[in-house]
Amino acid sequence: MRILIAEDDVVLRMILKMAVEKFGHECLVAEDGFSAWDIYQNSLIHVIISDRAMPGMDGLELCRRVRERNQSPYTYFIFLTAMSEKEQMHDGIQAGADDYLTKPFDVDDLRTRLLVAARITALHQQLTQQKTELERLNQELFEQGRRDPLTSLGNRLRLMEDLLVLAGQAERYGRHYAALMCDVDFFKAYNDHYGHLAGDEVLREVSQTISRSCRSGDAAYRFGGEEFLIIVPDQIPSSALVAAERIRRAVEALGLPHVAKSPPGVLTLSIGVALLHPQDYHATHLWIRRADEALYRAKQGGRNCVIQIEVEK
Repeated sequence: MRILIAEDDVVLRMILKMAVEKFGHECLVAEDGFSAWDIYQNSLIHVIISDRAMPGMDGLELCRRVRERNQSPYTYFIFLTAMSEKEQMHDGIQAGADDYLTKPFDVDDLRTRLLVAARITALHQQLTQQKTELERLNQELFEQGRRDPLTSLGNRLRLMEDLLVLAGQAERYGRHYAALMCDVDFFKAYNDHYGHLAGDEVLREVSQTISRSCRSGDAAYRFGGEEFLIIVPDQIPSSALVAAERIRRAVEALGLPHVAKSPPGVLTLSIGVALLHPQDYHATHLWIRRADEALYRAKQGGRNCVIQIEVEK
């Protein structure tokens, strides 16, 4: 362990240092509370052995500051006190101290207290690691609960949460968004002809292509079945169409055979586009519905195309 000794008495400070190093620990020393505090802030300290009464900053204030900082790993705090001051140790414990040694100290008492300190600091370290791991697992479960297991895109729950944030940003900062609703053309025929496992693989490939075609800041979701939704920020009508056309072409360029459609060809996407307007800020489902209406028109218009729906202002 690395142990910091804060003691204004030169002789006692050196005796403590020699004893601590004899027990195999690294030792740092300070002649007053301010020096001890500076060392503590700039070093990893496992144990502090501090005199209670020191010039400038006393041991009580040093202990309070250490506990208020609450850094990891836990620092075990031992007070040094004269026998006549023993009744004052209640104040030290309240300030956050873990133990105390009376002066003149006994070497065996010091060894025992350092053994306890090693166990306590190790336990705190273990608890900290367990807490960190638990937080990581909770975050992982949180993310998994908002990710579609087949495509790894955001799911409907993630979409609903993101839409709440998006609506607030649009209203507060006047940001413009476009919704791109995508549908894999003739997917049922593909599944019936190639099988569901092949259909799942195609959905994975399409979702990966969509992700690669998105810009930083775009968000893609699996809306359901073979439908995908992409939310694209900072859009005007012309740029929204460009974004949708880029994604449509990227999927077509995969060249995935689809002989079950008529005429036979490759797998394609139909995409409907709708812009978020001020009247949608508190009803984003209307915006998404318009994107779905635009998708319906794209499918009615021959598929493998992009249709943008306009709204009366």
